[in-house]
Amino acid sequence: QVQLVESGGGLVQAGGSLRLSCAASGLTFSRRAMGWFRQAPGKEREFVATISLGGTFWYYADSVKGRFTISRDNAKNTLYLQMNNLKPEDTSRYYCAGRRDLDTTTGPFEYWGQGTQVTVSS
Repeated sequence: QVQLVESGGGLVQAGGSLRLSCAASGLTFSRRAMGWFRQAPGKEREFVATISLGGTFWYYADSVKGRFTISRDNAKNTLYLQMNNLKPEDTSRYYCAGRRDLDTTTGPFEYWGQGTQVTVSS
């Protein structure tokens, strides 16, 4: 049974930082590329960042580039998102996701967590 459990969200002032974590189980974490997405009320889900199996390749949305850092610890089956210099427009629910196929950095995301709320006040 696949489980992705996000944590680390909260309320922070603009300019502040948060670190999100995603604890994974049941999906062969070390062989699966992972990503973070976000969705604000009334808006479509938005890609944030993705990372390769070994953590050596990553890609970011332009809106977060230079402020957010995605990383992973395969020994702990955990995905991270370090978010610095947060802006009110980063307010959203953040979701951890795993790609469908093993041993590839491409393809659809099939496994999703329940999300963690991030609220940035101005």
